Amino acid sequence: MNLNYSNRINKLPEYLFAEIDREIEKKRKNGIEVIDLSVGDPDLPTANNIVDALCDSARDPENHRYPSYRGMLEFRESVANFYKRRFNVRLNPEDEVIALIGSKEGIAHLPLAFINSGDSCLVPDPAYPVYKISAILADGNAIEMPLLEENEFRPDLNVIGRKDAKKAKIMFINYPNNPTTAIADKDFFREVVDFAIENEIIVCHDNAYSEITFDGYIAPSFLEVKNAKDIGIEFHSLSKTYNMTGWRIGFAVGNSDIIRGLGKVKENIDSGIFQAIQYAGVEALNSPESEIRDNVNIFKERRDLMVDGLNDIGFEVEKPKATFYLWFRIPNKFKNSIEFCRKLLKKAGVVMTPGSGFGKYGEGYVRLSITQPIEILERALERIKCKNILK
Repeated sequence: MNLNYSNRINKLPEYLFAEIDREIEKKRKNGIEVIDLSVGDPDLPTANNIVDALCDSARDPENHRYPSYRGMLEFRESVANFYKRRFNVRLNPEDEVIALIGSKEGIAHLPLAFINSGDSCLVPDPAYPVYKISAILADGNAIEMPLLEENEFRPDLNVIGRKDAKKAKIMFINYPNNPTTAIADKDFFREVVDFAIENEIIVCHDNAYSEITFDGYIAPSFLEVKNAKDIGIEFHSLSKTYNMTGWRIGFAVGNSDIIRGLGKVKENIDSGIFQAIQYAGVEALNSPESEIRDNVNIFKERRDLMVDGLNDIGFEVEKPKATFYLWFRIPNKFKNSIEFCRKLLKKAGVVMTPGSGFGKYGEGYVRLSITQPIEILERALERIKCKNILK
């Protein structure tokens, strides 16, 4: 029996968070308490009204049958209403909205609809690993767009070679950005739209962190820009906004032809989202904005604690305007971000994510997640300080 992996699988890098999980498990088996600041998984509970909507819907036998591949109309209408209310973007729920089993699923599946063997995707670097992985699984090539600090961690579209631009079928962008926490304005999105129209590229904007913003900053939708819907779609998720990471529910919105292509993949691969979860999603999308603001205020308190605490220790960390991450340079004494994170885990029992895990241009940085209670974050700061990580 031939059990050799396919070329696609062999091209895949080690999935970053799976490797981190293994290291954490080793420490815990040795009786060491580990403070995990690596993964962006909100510790705050899903709101009671959303949980109640799930429970009520789960008891209805009508919801025990196969759901719609595209998502039930009521959920898609709630998404459209959310976009009109939040971004003043009009969407037709019939053909410009599709439900996803979390936005990660949609991102991973989209290239299968549009990439032929040897075609290319433009992917940011550093970035959420799934953008590059999705291109590889579609038997395509990933062309990196460096996100550099001197360019405020936005890709410089002017340095993308004409040949690469013409070969590319899809461009992934993500603002507010994971892992760099960078933000983008409508002027940048206009540049992207013009570039995509000129080169006939599909734009996929991952907007999962649009509601986790601070200090008066309000994140725009890519679709707010003129002609954006002609060439692109936007991925969104209930995971971060409503503390529903484990529920696996998200959506994509925008160009109807692109949405249709994604839908064709989903028709042949999955069977949609359990309808009870979709009803919970409707409840979430119709919830008062005050519930989101309450969550954001908690993340802001944690952000301020960690930034001030790390700077007092001797790191150089800026306060991000969005996301629940911190992204900062490692001390010069360490040769790379993996060495720094290993020392941090070994000496202090604290886990952060090495920037190199997000791509080669992430080297020299580290990502820290603030999805832990204040008392745990304070303990992490105390350990880092007491163990003299910088010395």
